[in-house]
Amino acid sequence: MYTHERHVITHGKPLSQTGKALIMIHGRGASAESILSLADYLPVDDFSLFAPQASNHSWYPYSFMAPTEQNQPALDSALDQIHDLVKSMAGEGISSQNIYLLGFSQGACLTSEYAARNAQQFGGLFLFTGGLIGPQLDTSNYKGNFKNTPVLITTGDPDPHVPVSRVEETVQVLEAHIAVVTKKIYKGRPHTILQEELELAKEILTRTQESE
Repeated sequence: MYTHERHVITHGKPLSQTGKALIMIHGRGASAESILSLADYLPVDDFSLFAPQASNHSWYPYSFMAPTEQNQPALDSALDQIHDLVKSMAGEGISSQNIYLLGFSQGACLTSEYAARNAQQFGGLFLFTGGLIGPQLDTSNYKGNFKNTPVLITTGDPDPHVPVSRVEETVQVLEAHIAVVTKKIYKGRPHTILQEELELAKEILTRTQESE
């Protein structure tokens, strides 16, 4: 078992210039560089991008629906890494509504878990094929108020890693904490991110920028 070395790749202008951050969390077996490449398809030229790198290219060793203790201490270490990143941005005077979070697969699971445990008004959450972590959801873990944060959550039906039922449960938790959720389930879609999913993310990013 392992804890994560703190290694974050940044891209774009410094946060002091942009005032807006997109934190991008990669999936199992992938890298910070690979998730950063998604930025080429999103309207984020005016954002500072941050992509943490998991040790061993995995945020936790087993399935996100395995008994939670099997994924420790890696899971807590991964959650702490996101929390510390958000906290450091707050320390630079960046409000939570100017912080956006994006993840794919294992990264989307980690992102949803972090956000639900620390609900606040984020700029937006983009959960590409993921859901809350654990064999069953312990709703006492989830605290705070998203204050109408827009959330995009997607998966395939079936998906080899993320059952539709867990996506549905995740939507219920996020909405209970006052998130505005767009859910898309794609029949027969492989474990990937479709162009349509990126278009939906673009819409949220454009809408939130226009409302500033």
